[in-house]
Amino acid sequence: MSKRFIKAKKPSYQRKEESLEQKLNLQRKKASMAKANPIPKSIDMMETISVAELAKKMNIKPSELIGKLMTLGVMATINQQIDSDTASILANEYGCEVHIVSLYDETIIDKVADKPEDMKHRAPVVTVMGHVDHGKTKLLDAIRKSNVIASEFGGITQHIGAYQVETPKGRITFLDTPGHEAFTKMRARGSQITDIVVLVVAANDGVMPQTEEAIDHARAAKVPIIVAINKIDLPEANPDRVKTQLSDMGLQPEEWGGQNMFFEISALQKKGIDELLDGILLSAEVLELKANHDCFAEGKIIESRIDHGRGIVSTVIVQRGTLKVGDSFVAGIFPGKVRAMFDDKGVKLTEAPPSTPVEVIGFEGMPNSGDPFEAVVDEKTARAFSDKRQELKRSEVAKTVRKVTLDNLYDTLHDGSVQELKVLIKGDVHGSVEALKGSLEKLSTSEVRLVAIRSAAGAINESDVDLASASDALIIGFNVRPTPKAKILADQEKVEIRKYNIIYKAVEEIQLAMEGMLAPEIKEQDIAQVEVRSVFKVPKIGAVAGCYVLEGTVKRNAGVRVIREGVEIYSGKINSLRRFKDDAKEVAAGFECGIGIDGYSDVKENDVLEIFEQVKVMRKLSDLKRGKN
Repeated sequence: MSKRFIKAKKPSYQRKEESLEQKLNLQRKKASMAKANPIPKSIDMMETISVAELAKKMNIKPSELIGKLMTLGVMATINQQIDSDTASILANEYGCEVHIVSLYDETIIDKVADKPEDMKHRAPVVTVMGHVDHGKTKLLDAIRKSNVIASEFGGITQHIGAYQVETPKGRITFLDTPGHEAFTKMRARGSQITDIVVLVVAANDGVMPQTEEAIDHARAAKVPIIVAINKIDLPEANPDRVKTQLSDMGLQPEEWGGQNMFFEISALQKKGIDELLDGILLSAEVLELKANHDCFAEGKIIESRIDHGRGIVSTVIVQRGTLKVGDSFVAGIFPGKVRAMFDDKGVKLTEAPPSTPVEVIGFEGMPNSGDPFEAVVDEKTARAFSDKRQELKRSEVAKTVRKVTLDNLYDTLHDGSVQELKVLIKGDVHGSVEALKGSLEKLSTSEVRLVAIRSAAGAINESDVDLASASDALIIGFNVRPTPKAKILADQEKVEIRKYNIIYKAVEEIQLAMEGMLAPEIKEQDIAQVEVRSVFKVPKIGAVAGCYVLEGTVKRNAGVRVIREGVEIYSGKINSLRRFKDDAKEVAAGFECGIGIDGYSDVKENDVLEIFEQVKVMRKLSDLKRGKN
């Protein structure tokens, strides 16, 4: 017989002492935690704040604040926004004062004013603009004596390139913007950070839509325009026609008494390039371009991408100050530290003065194209400004969240009936992703809408496939490919991945897919015309028209319009079609037949019957937009 060990029960007084000791230990632990994280005497907040955020700022558990709110008669959840007055009352309960601040003011980095003696000469920043395929990149090839265009798919520039060229008379920084209509935002950004615009117009094509748009961007930025008439080596070249067209738009050549320099060039044969460079440097001399070289660097993000092995790489153009390796910075809403810098030829740099385009490595997040780039004292300062900017962005996103109210209920229900094509866009660089997203969203109409659920730079990964699978979305890869694991997962989840190298091909294919989602238009197509020669009364059926088919072919169950003296009397459906005593499926022109009309018996001699059938016609997005306009 095995021994059974029975645990002896402790006396009740011992159990009470132990529970009392546990409570005391818990209280001591809470007191030590409160000492470690005391409630601050004052906190800063905006006009509204979430309960969770307020609890974090006050070092209190959110549940405790929710309890306090309930005693005040306010029912709130942990993520609910409360106003500054309610937050002040809550904070006063704990002896904490609330200061209302503008978060926007705290995101602005103070800059020291430049002194006249600190200003030194800087190289001009020149943006090359013009219509697609007019030879902008070929011109830069000729200037740089390299071959950039060979690396661009279809010979069309898909993103901004920033280059610095050394000439005998000085340096010039060039920005090459895409000419395709999809890249409007990128051209606008190029004109905002430039000193001079070189407008490239093909001598054989003349002024085109993107030429006009480039002129508008340059005028909006209030920068001088130098015109380069390219492709003068072609037999069909007509430079005088280009000059006349541009004169009509307000760009007068100097030889015609105007203010604009015009240069006739051939990028292919490298003719007129030196004269163009001299003209650019002459314009730069007149502008007297200067910048402070000895302050913290400031600039603009031109382009961002994810590079395997190097992480996030951004092209930055320095506008003021000198950027050095090891500098801490804030780019948009993300902090970072310059780990390495490279010029456009891939040469490693230790510092970059104003007007220098550099590739910077060391970003903690991917900034958007056009975001400000600002160097700061140290990493701690960079993180502080980054946190504030991210908080401001979160608050702005929270404000734009659309909620259903009685006022917008109809619109919400209507939106639910609109067909949606969900896409997830990934690309090699941020600017191209932005341009592709903009072009695809323009395809949306009142009946079918394109929604980009995610758009980012980088390879297509597993999280993208998971999101696309959950959202029933299509993945579009622009100059990127899926990772091996993402490809396997996409095959398992039946997620379609479309890969493109040229932007307009992506737009064309998505347009066709969206047109396939439109409900077809039902049209009436006339198929025959019939004359009523006599009318027969048939028991249980009613009136049957004895007819002669004038043209076309009458089909059973087709639609019919009764026309009397040129006026439509009735529209319905054929319910019986006979040749003599036999039922017929169809009767051709030149034959007689008997026609019974469903629900109508007042047919008379000499009436004309128009026979029609309903056909489905596929609609196009362009037709919908034309109708809207």
